Amino acid sequence: MSTREPVWLRSSYSGSSGDNCVEVAAHQATVLIRDSKCTQKRPLSVSLAAWSAFTTLAAGSTV
Repeated sequence: MSTREPVWLRSSYSGSSGDNCVEVAAHQATVLIRDSKCTQKRPLSVSLAAWSAFTTLAAGSTV
């Protein structure tokens, strides 16, 4: 198991004010999702397949 800290990314659509942002990080075989205002809380963890399906649907495509 990796001991590295995840590298968190924020969408460029989030703006520069720092509010209402979701951050994601690839970590081992999962994608971690967290609220940028509450970084100390445990992030949501989803499978790569679930993240792929979500982003495909969010982009307006069909699975």
